[in-house]
Amino acid sequence: MATAPRAALPPLSGTPLVLGTLALSLAVFMNVLDSSIANVSIPAISGDMGVSPQQGTWVITSFAVSNAISVPLTGWLTMRFGQVRLFITSILLFVLASFLCGVAPSIEILIAARVLQGAVAGPMIPLSQSLLLASYPPAKSGMALAFWGMTTLVAPIMGPLLGGWISDNYTWPWIFYINIPIGLFAAWASWSIYHTRESKTVRLPIDKIGLALLVIWVGSLQLMLDKGKELDWFASGEIIVLTAVALVAFVYFIIWELGEDHPVVDLSLFAGRNFSGGVVAISVAYGLFFGSLVILPLWLQTQIGYTATEAGKVMAPVGIFAILLSPLVGKMLPKVDARFVASTAFLIFALVFFLRSRFTPEVDTMTLMIPTVIQGAAMAMFFIPLTSIILSGLSPDRIPAAAGLSNFVRIMFGGMGTSLTSTLWDSRSTLHHAQLAEHAGPSNPAFSQAVQAMQAQGMSEQGAWAVIERSLSVQAGTLGATDIFYMSAILFILLIGLVWMTRPVRSKTPVDAGGAH
Repeated sequence: MATAPRAALPPLSGTPLVLGTLALSLAVFMNVLDSSIANVSIPAISGDMGVSPQQGTWVITSFAVSNAISVPLTGWLTMRFGQVRLFITSILLFVLASFLCGVAPSIEILIAARVLQGAVAGPMIPLSQSLLLASYPPAKSGMALAFWGMTTLVAPIMGPLLGGWISDNYTWPWIFYINIPIGLFAAWASWSIYHTRESKTVRLPIDKIGLALLVIWVGSLQLMLDKGKELDWFASGEIIVLTAVALVAFVYFIIWELGEDHPVVDLSLFAGRNFSGGVVAISVAYGLFFGSLVILPLWLQTQIGYTATEAGKVMAPVGIFAILLSPLVGKMLPKVDARFVASTAFLIFALVFFLRSRFTPEVDTMTLMIPTVIQGAAMAMFFIPLTSIILSGLSPDRIPAAAGLSNFVRIMFGGMGTSLTSTLWDSRSTLHHAQLAEHAGPSNPAFSQAVQAMQAQGMSEQGAWAVIERSLSVQAGTLGATDIFYMSAILFILLIGLVWMTRPVRSKTPVDAGGAH
């Protein structure tokens, strides 16, 4: 792949560096925010469009499927069109798609606009990563990744908070309209700074079969993950078919791409120990982290009686340490082994999930927030060093493809983490409910005493039974959630071994690889 040699491009400094970092970060923030902001607005969108909430969830699914397909195409698209042109075009099309989402008169047009939005959003994240690394001198590569990582980690937490606030105080189209000024500013600033730093383009044959297989297996897998719980997983013929199609297409995709001279996705990147080890570690960790982002607010709202806003406030402090520590980690990274930093992050994550595994239905807000605050430190310390490990040892021209492929795997694991966690929570809660119900009944003296005490207060027998049933459900739901938190803690400790399978990253490697300027 022939691109403009990065060595000819000096790093940015002064105002262009600040403005460039801001523009790239805003584009990433807008992109990641949009993947989660719609989640809490589905009831409002469904009601306004006159469709069921199940049909409304296609607003999320359509974005996720098209986004998952387009992310790994970043390297190939960069070769065809150039980094800067592709990045600016993605932002402007994202703004257009956001406008179309807001004005959509029907659910069908809204879903079509979301498909477009997800597709054009794909290259934005990996290209912002590549352009940002090329803007900083080698010694500041860790700082560049720190700024990039902050936006990627904080946006998913702010999405539900901002989406809920907009839906409550305005109308749901505004969750899309807010992208317009942000996107236009990011596009203008990015073009004004980076248009002279364009990479060369090469016209190579289009890998049509590889592209078709990618669309088939990723689309099938994403649909299976998004609709699995709703359709009761493998009790549904639709899910079985989707799984079979995804599996067969995936196997053929790997075989085809490894034998193709100009593959649409460069799978040879996985031959590198640092790339493969780093990608698996960051992806599994992201899946566990994203699963907790789903299950914790759900548990608080469905079992503990928190409102959506209160649950959001419990989750919000995770951004405090993430924002404060990211620059420090970026500054420290060139001086220490990235594997030590990543291992420390996983130990902190394990501690956070262990603390959550001790939660009870009577948990107070302060007890809930302590692990959340601590988790911010882990977030700052795992994303940056693992990204540094993934991109180390690669030539500058392979960075867009590597960033695209690693982000694709991470996003897919995030979706898998969400689906598997919610399904596992349901099954564990059902199991605990059955075990607890074995001890509830007239044969249990404590149960009989509880019923009699409530009847003495004027409650009917059926009412007393209903109160006890609700108590059992809350306890079972809590035990199911704490089981998952405990399992997550163990998995984070096991991930440390994967980190140490990679080679050490030297102080200049991340940016020598990511664009030795």
